[in-house]
Amino acid sequence: MFTGIIEEIGTLAEVREDRGGRVFALACRGVLEGMKLGDSVAVDGVCLTATDIRPDGFTVEAVATTLGRTTLGSFARGRRVNLERALALGARLGGHIVQGHVDGVGRVIAIQPRGELTLIDFSLPDDVAAVTVLHGSITLNGISLTVNEIPAPGVCQVSIIPHTWQHTNLTDLRVGDPVNLEGDTIGKYVRHLLSAPAGGAGADAANVRRAWGYEGSA
Repeated sequence: MFTGIIEEIGTLAEVREDRGGRVFALACRGVLEGMKLGDSVAVDGVCLTATDIRPDGFTVEAVATTLGRTTLGSFARGRRVNLERALALGARLGGHIVQGHVDGVGRVIAIQPRGELTLIDFSLPDDVAAVTVLHGSITLNGISLTVNEIPAPGVCQVSIIPHTWQHTNLTDLRVGDPVNLEGDTIGKYVRHLLSAPAGGAGADAANVRRAWGYEGSA
């Protein structure tokens, strides 16, 4: 589990093919503190496992399925990536609950500087759009962000403060770039329960429907 608060921007030092997947060697410093083999690390919002640790970085592997469902398939040497270690029990949840399981890839539609802020509009895959609400949470390239506006169906806008702009790789984004998106975890579970058929989990689903004002819905 992660929080979407980026700890460090790492750099891809090496990318190589391996058994249908890819191995990524990342150069970094800060997130190495306390890192052990097998630890989970979010790389641009994708939960991966540290398979090798060196004094100047670590290595992760991504299988073909992950490459196809995220932006990792387009990563090349020299790319800057957002890094976050898994949440430690008892630590502050500064962002929101993030699993590192990318739900889909969107694309940047607009980047608009507005004084100190920067507005970013991006497209939403249907599964992500279904759990995205105004002022709710969304994860973009591993960053916990608040939905500032939904300017059109299937489009989300976030407002980036100077600190986030300066301490993540958002400055590298250009219109048309793909981005990893993870919808709000709680919203996904609520949506699943509301759509559950009667019988089996139907009783739980019915209770959730009543609590949310969906009494009598199928």
